[in-house]
Parts: sequence; structure tokens; C-alpha cells
Amino acid sequence: MAISITENAAKHVSAQLASRGHGLGIRVGVTTTGCSGMAYVLEFVDKLEVGDRVFEDQGVKIIVDPKSLTYIDGTEMDFVKQGVNEGFEFKNPNSKGECGCGESFNV
Repeated sequence: MAISITENAAKHVSAQLASRGHGLGIRVGVTTTGCSGMAYVLEFVDKLEVGDRVFEDQGVKIIVDPKSLTYIDGTEMDFVKQGVNEGFEFKNPNSKGECGCGESFNV
């Protein structure tokens, strides 16, 4: 499996999809930005695009475009709560470093 998701992340995504009332799953991708070069992008998916790869883990469909898959293959997505802050964290074996604020990475 190219992309995996923890139980906490799966629960969060499933709850968001249920609240939304529709959707196939969540798209995980990358965009060029930030001080280190790349940042993760998440969005709900209602319709697959040509070339999309679909992975399923913990009952959640994770959709990745071919370009992004090159940079995030093998990544584990987690959802963490630390005090009043919460959000997704990515354990990406392809990442060579992150910026100081943790918003972007490079490969």
C-alpha cells in the first residue's frame, strides 16, 4: 500500500465525510509552496480524476494523483491532538527535511 492511515485519522476523516453527507474519500496530494518546497494538500473527493490511484485503509478511501504519489509513496497519515491544537501529521519516508514551522517539506 502506498498510503496508509492510522485509526485516529480514519475516525476523523470518516466523521467529516458523514457530516458532509457525501464523498468517496479524501485526496492527499502535494503542491509546491512553503520554505522547504512542498506542502501537503487535503480535500474531499466526490469524483475520481483520470489517473487517480485509490488506496483503502481502515475503511477510508485515500485518493492520490500520479504526480503526488511520487513524493508521498509510503506515507502514513495520522490525526493528532496536542492540547487545544489538532491536525494531520504525515510520516513520509521520502522527506529529506522540513521547515522550522513544519508546514512544508523537501525530498
